[in-house]
Amino acid sequence: MWQRLARFVLKNRILLLIILFLLTAVMAFFASKIKLSYEFSKAIPTDNPKYQDYLSFKEKFGDDGNVLVVGVQSPDFFQLKNFKAFSKLNSELKEVPYVEDVLSVANAVDLLKDTASHKLNAIPVFSKDITTQPDIDSSLKVFYSLPFYKSLLYNPSSNAYLLVVRINKNILSSKGRTKVINDIVQRTNEYTATTKIPTHISGLPLIRTQVADRIAREMKWFIIGSLVLSALILLLMFRSIKTTLLSLLVVVTGVIWSVGIMYLFGYKITLLTALIPPLIVVIGIPNCIYFLNKYHSTYKKTMDKEQSLIDMVSRMGVVTLFCNLTAAIGFAVFALTHSAILQEFGEVAGIGIMLIFVISFILLPSVLSFMKPPEQRQLKYLDFKIFTNILLKIERWVFNHKKIVYACTLVAIIFSVIGIFKLKTEGFIVDDLPKTDKIYTDLKFFENNFKGVMPLEIVIDTKKRYGLAGTRILPVLAKMDSLSSYIKKQPEMSRPLSIVQGIKFVKQGFYEGDSLNYALPNQFDVAFIGDYLKPEKDSGSKNNLSKLLTSFIDTARESTRMSINMADVGTEKLPVILNNLRQETDHIFDTSKYKITFTGSTITFLEGSRYIINGLKESLLWAFLFIALCMLYLFKSIRILICSLIPNVIPLLVTAGIMGWVGVRLKPSTVLIFSVALGIAIDVTIRFLVNYKQELPTNNFDIKKTVSETIKHTGLSIIYTSLVLIAGFIIFCFSGFGGTQSLGWLTSITLFVATLTNLILLPVLLLDMRRKR
Repeated sequence: MWQRLARFVLKNRILLLIILFLLTAVMAFFASKIKLSYEFSKAIPTDNPKYQDYLSFKEKFGDDGNVLVVGVQSPDFFQLKNFKAFSKLNSELKEVPYVEDVLSVANAVDLLKDTASHKLNAIPVFSKDITTQPDIDSSLKVFYSLPFYKSLLYNPSSNAYLLVVRINKNILSSKGRTKVINDIVQRTNEYTATTKIPTHISGLPLIRTQVADRIAREMKWFIIGSLVLSALILLLMFRSIKTTLLSLLVVVTGVIWSVGIMYLFGYKITLLTALIPPLIVVIGIPNCIYFLNKYHSTYKKTMDKEQSLIDMVSRMGVVTLFCNLTAAIGFAVFALTHSAILQEFGEVAGIGIMLIFVISFILLPSVLSFMKPPEQRQLKYLDFKIFTNILLKIERWVFNHKKIVYACTLVAIIFSVIGIFKLKTEGFIVDDLPKTDKIYTDLKFFENNFKGVMPLEIVIDTKKRYGLAGTRILPVLAKMDSLSSYIKKQPEMSRPLSIVQGIKFVKQGFYEGDSLNYALPNQFDVAFIGDYLKPEKDSGSKNNLSKLLTSFIDTARESTRMSINMADVGTEKLPVILNNLRQETDHIFDTSKYKITFTGSTITFLEGSRYIINGLKESLLWAFLFIALCMLYLFKSIRILICSLIPNVIPLLVTAGIMGWVGVRLKPSTVLIFSVALGIAIDVTIRFLVNYKQELPTNNFDIKKTVSETIKHTGLSIIYTSLVLIAGFIIFCFSGFGGTQSLGWLTSITLFVATLTNLILLPVLLLDMRRKR
């Protein structure tokens, strides 16, 4: 069958090339329309209860991930020059397009009672026209008498001050967000240049935007880097510019198709899908090496170009098909998980890898048929002495040192198992950024001074329409105040912001700004200040009570929210904190009367991490199952199936063990390593065993001789391919993301160990299995 396919490709080469290039042009058009994804978490299934709670929250109260914070720390903050610069920054940020609101010390307001109209007038604490230091000092006394702002806009113990920027949620879902964030960063840099006071910026809009932009930049450099590195290896190996360009044409075509498919499926570029193009390059180059290696070795024997091409396709077609199939399985199994982001990666990567086989199957023999036969200098790599000597030494180890091979294998397994017990499962929202990165250091600034910026929302549902109307809200407020006191004591969570703080502020304003009256009103107080609590009676200012009511109570007056900023504590510690918080809410609120829901981006991150980690376990099981079925179909032997799986389980154990020993945690960004490494490493096994099976009849079923011949003939292409794969994954070590770096060096180690186990342990197993049989 494969010979007929080879003759068909060569006979219809012009037509096939025209069709391939036309379709590639169409896919290039689609690929040019691909966009970046600005969604922070797509790891959770849409029918997940936690995700549904999050959607319900956003429908009632709006998005929780559209707030950016700017922090400064200086004992000279309130000096005239510095404060005027900060006020200017406050005003300039308001003028940035798509910035909806800005709250800071500079535009803080005090509520003054107007007894004639029963209004609370919002009066700026600091005048816009302030010109002298005594004016600032006088206003500062008023500001410090307002507990509402303490820990919300400033930390008195560390001289840290906060500026809160609310950005339009629609622009945050588009590429225009980059300009908005850059404009904000530019204004803060100008403030620093004027005052010499460093600024710190954080919040989900900044983290999401800058991470997404870095992904886009890295994807371009990874593609270029992998192509350049592959070109150098191919040029050194084949010593032919034309052959090198042909191989690059194959992988570039594969990259275009993979990005085009991503667009056609309606997906965008994420941290995971950005890895697909360079992975296609890394996986596509070995296809070219195996095909070309077979073509060159056959031509060296026969000196017949056409027969060599037919032999290349017929002998390597089935091998490459199953190698790509198993590699595709290693990626595609992610499509069977319940995580959307993993599903997208699995679908596109799996299809892309199978398409690179089709592309190389058509492109290589068709173009080679138009080229001149390889010259003698292009075939020198077949007799490269260094690799030939390595293979001879491997052969001696296989036949003469079996006990040492088994002993070394056992030691590696023991070492790995001990390391696996040290392996931890934990992820952080900014986990993949270097500890010296400004995003990371700024986040730590807010954690140290304001206990963090990661949003956690608590929704209190009274289960009754208008359950928060009138005096019915008072017992709810008292319970919320008790919960606030508990939360404020927690080292990982800031003081909550809720309707409680707003009403306390109103009461203080009613009692002429006396800070002792910053407390919840009782039944007696309500009789006097009831009119001031009505939204329509306030002053109409941008910082008025009606805005607070609409932000923290739903329109049905049934539910209210408590907004908390917390530290990025990680997926190991967060469930403990939430469990303790749940116990406290159950103690304060009667669960038969109230429904308490924890939601927000912090919750969705935790839930998403769980799904991704569980997806790893699922994907590995599916990968082993499908790959085992492929191996069983290909070789139709349980013994060979066992022989094929053992050399590929050991590299995975070694990788997991190394992760445990060096402290690389199992987290959403490192879950790819095992399935990806298994799918690629099994290629080496297939190529060895297929060649072994093909050579067995020609050697009169002499196992010893066939193993020896297979090591010599297939070993060379395996070494070259492994070098290309390892070099290709090493590129990921230059990433700015820790998870991608780990993918690079850990997968390279896995492939190196897989090369050793398949060239040394696998032949030993074949010899011993046959002897026992």
